Amino acid sequence: MKKYIILPLLCFCMTMAADDSIKVHRHAEDSTDVFYRHLNLNEVMVTGVTGDTKLKYATAPVSVVTPQELRATASTNIIDAISHEPGVSQLTTGGSISKPIIRGLGYNRVVVISDGVRQEGQQWGDEHGVEVDGNSVGSVEILKGPASLMYGSDAMAGVVILHAPALLPEGEMRANLGSEYQTNNGLFNYNLSFSGNQKGIVWDARYSDKMAHAYKNKYDGYVPGSQFRERAGRAMLGLSKTWGYTKLAFTAYHLTPGIIEGERDTETGELVRDEGYSGHSYGKSLPFQQVKHYKLVWDNNINLSSGSLKTIIGYQHNRRQEYEESPDEYALFFKLNTLTYDLRYLTHEWNGWKFSTGVGGMYQKSGNEGEEYLIPDYRLFDFGIFATATKSLGEHWTVNGGVRYDHRWLHGYKLLEDGEQRFTDFSRRFNGVTGSVGAVYNINEHFNLHMNLARGFRTPNMSELSSNGVHEGSVRYEIGNQQLKAEYSLQGDLGLGFTSRYVSAQVALFANRINNFIFMHRLNQEMEEGYLTYAYTQGDARLLGFEAGVDFHPIHSLHLSNTFSYVDAQQMHASDDTKYLPFTPAPHLFTELKWEIIHHSHSTLNHHHGDHSHRSLLNNLYVAAGLDSYLKQSHIYSADETETPTPGYALLNLSAGTDIQIKGKKAAEFYVTANNLFNKAYQNHLSRLKYADVNTVTGRRGVYNMGRNITFKLVIPVIL
Repeated sequence: MKKYIILPLLCFCMTMAADDSIKVHRHAEDSTDVFYRHLNLNEVMVTGVTGDTKLKYATAPVSVVTPQELRATASTNIIDAISHEPGVSQLTTGGSISKPIIRGLGYNRVVVISDGVRQEGQQWGDEHGVEVDGNSVGSVEILKGPASLMYGSDAMAGVVILHAPALLPEGEMRANLGSEYQTNNGLFNYNLSFSGNQKGIVWDARYSDKMAHAYKNKYDGYVPGSQFRERAGRAMLGLSKTWGYTKLAFTAYHLTPGIIEGERDTETGELVRDEGYSGHSYGKSLPFQQVKHYKLVWDNNINLSSGSLKTIIGYQHNRRQEYEESPDEYALFFKLNTLTYDLRYLTHEWNGWKFSTGVGGMYQKSGNEGEEYLIPDYRLFDFGIFATATKSLGEHWTVNGGVRYDHRWLHGYKLLEDGEQRFTDFSRRFNGVTGSVGAVYNINEHFNLHMNLARGFRTPNMSELSSNGVHEGSVRYEIGNQQLKAEYSLQGDLGLGFTSRYVSAQVALFANRINNFIFMHRLNQEMEEGYLTYAYTQGDARLLGFEAGVDFHPIHSLHLSNTFSYVDAQQMHASDDTKYLPFTPAPHLFTELKWEIIHHSHSTLNHHHGDHSHRSLLNNLYVAAGLDSYLKQSHIYSADETETPTPGYALLNLSAGTDIQIKGKKAAEFYVTANNLFNKAYQNHLSRLKYADVNTVTGRRGVYNMGRNITFKLVIPVIL
């Protein structure tokens, strides 16, 4: 690695770390003093192999994004909001569509959990995002590395768990009003929520509405097709008693994103715009998509004398339409129905032992109702059974592990189009055995060592098995391969953490070997005029990398933090132009200096007594400056110009936030963030728009990312 990469990391004489070691668990309105967050680190609860586990006992790498951090972050969707976590990136198509990438792997290799069930919405597509409203997310937990033991097929790279807001304490009712505005794309968002807990009857109701016109940058001006509209709602009703809880939650999500084609005028080099086009318009323009996602989840937990029995049943209905020539007639229409089930039993701790066992899986039915086709109608059924155990060995050692068996069946249906066979009738069955073993050694009150070895498993998706058509989102003709085998991975993780009064640091190393890695390669034939033809094939791959960081706070109110992420992803036994896996994130360094100007150790939101006349108008006031640096990415899949190198760039961001108090009680939260302050024109290596048309005048290829953007957020909490 070059010196200019390493020098910033050594400025504190330590390797950096910055994910779970600097996170703190907070309730929705708790503003515990940041100065003590390092001391409270060991109390953070995360998802473990045998249920909720304190972070210090987690063997695999985990990051936690708290409610306060989500509210203070400027973003256009929930994946965008967490994309700066070490080891996490996003594959983007404009501002409304983001796909999570964990340690260089994404698509069907990352499972997203929302309301306790896996989010299913045809996520194999390049331009298919995550159909979850960020305003309905209370906190986020990111598991890095194979998690097939707990989540079955597809969790090879990791899991993004979007937790719903925590239940309120008994006797409380609370409403929240929120609003947000962004200057670059005119994004306006408002959201309302009302939740409560009265005599064990719990509820949560939310609604949000978000709209944005086209974003702009100094090279492209306004980018046609980057506007979008998003509406979402959530309603939850349940009982929370000493015997456990039962909750029924319904969510509805509607997204209407434009489609950025990136076509340019050959004479002027400018992006093609319809006559009378206005970059400030919030209305739909062709082409565009219409995505609707509905989800019903029944979540139950029964407390038993020896443990707890958890049951979650979910139903999801996803409708994805694409309009190309007319706003009233769709060309593509995918309809997906998914039923998921999960039953597991977790024991209480007994003599240092904890056990869990369970069964889970899903049934899926997908159909085409449009005039264009890419994948066939299909059915999917799978189930998995697992068992895990955790043992505490004194004060220093904790070991855990488990084993799982999965079976998946897929059936694709034949289709005749104009008398010719478009898809054949076929069935495939896959069986997988996975597991993990790990240990944590708490060396002393300052140092802890984490070790984990896990085997992951992923079956090919229907797109990889049987695509046969033009994929407009990727501008290519795609051909599947029905003979593809299941992917298997073996990953080792080693992490070292340090926590003290003035410094918190961690480094996490990983090595991942994947057998039968599925990828696309170009064919020297033209299936349809104007489109390159690509087919799916397999090989072996290996990924090496690390996340590291340090948070240094020499005085109570000042914090200087650095985080760094790096991954090297290669295909084994390949030529020089095909040895690097496509869409591998560039090395990422983030540095932030934060000054907490005014900060009290406890929130005054719930303080109703005493004389508050001495309280100031502002509380938890901070200002921060951050430098977001992406190094040059030259490790690319260069064959057939699949990828091109991406130069490095650095973006300066400024932010500030405060609580506004009236008579000693918090009346509002206010945040302002300026991203890309110097309005730099840049292309992220994981932006799909990087490969749009070439500007014949300047010679620059593709569409650039968003320019300077200032975000204003206001949150008004009300206790009833």
